[in-house]
Amino acid sequence: MKRFRKVYLEISNVCNLRCSFCPGTKRPAKRMEEREFRILTEKLRPYTDYLYFHLMGEPLCHPNLERYLALAWEQGFRVIITTNGTLLHRAGEMLLASPALHKVNISLHAFEANDLDTPFDTYLRRCLEFGAASAGKKLVVYRLWNQGGAEEKNGEILQVLREYYPEPWATERHGIRLAERTYLEYGDKFDWPDLSAQEGSRQVFCYGLKDQIGVLCDGTVVPCCLDHEGDIPLGNLLKQDMEEILSSPRAKAMFDGFCRAEATEELCRKCGYARRFERR
Repeated sequence: MKRFRKVYLEISNVCNLRCSFCPGTKRPAKRMEEREFRILTEKLRPYTDYLYFHLMGEPLCHPNLERYLALAWEQGFRVIITTNGTLLHRAGEMLLASPALHKVNISLHAFEANDLDTPFDTYLRRCLEFGAASAGKKLVVYRLWNQGGAEEKNGEILQVLREYYPEPWATERHGIRLAERTYLEYGDKFDWPDLSAQEGSRQVFCYGLKDQIGVLCDGTVVPCCLDHEGDIPLGNLLKQDMEEILSSPRAKAMFDGFCRAEATEELCRKCGYARRFERR
């Protein structure tokens, strides 16, 4: 077993949308260069089998995405992509042809705060056509993570989904199975961790540094996929080895704290997602 079930490798923090449920980032806009990608993936190889090309940013905006998928495959990684779906009609064939691509998460709630260039029905059908074209070749997950937000189009989305994936659907532990290797997931909006937010309990359960870790597009290692500003920099994988980073006093204190369900970092105590798992 590798140390981490998944690693979030942010190949770009640039996105073509501004969604209200996404905090975005104040970091300088950057797309990871191939030299950096090679260094980082070589160092990550002993630690995980699954790379998520995401933390902030829209991975389909990266001009070298096809090349990075090929390089990831050469090193034996399985790649997961989370996308807002607006570029799937351009990148779909390339994605489906990639042996490295394991799963695509499509955020159908990206319409919430954006004036899309295309009508919503066109956008939605392009997303569903990609899933239909995958035909069991790739895992495809449609996400409606907008409970408590913009649910007004959920009925319309479900109606069109039924055209592409006739019922009955099967409810499983991780979502609703629409067809072979095709799922629908719901989720509640939550408050992203923010140092300016009100502090919650120290008793926090988190998979950071245990199940996952994140690497920002400049090589900064962060404890989880929600540290979108790099507020807890543990080191830089372009300059250091992972073992040195993981054995630092700060990383060890965080790991030991999470083993006790205790948040040692201020940001973790101000994480709306972690608050769901508070032990009171």
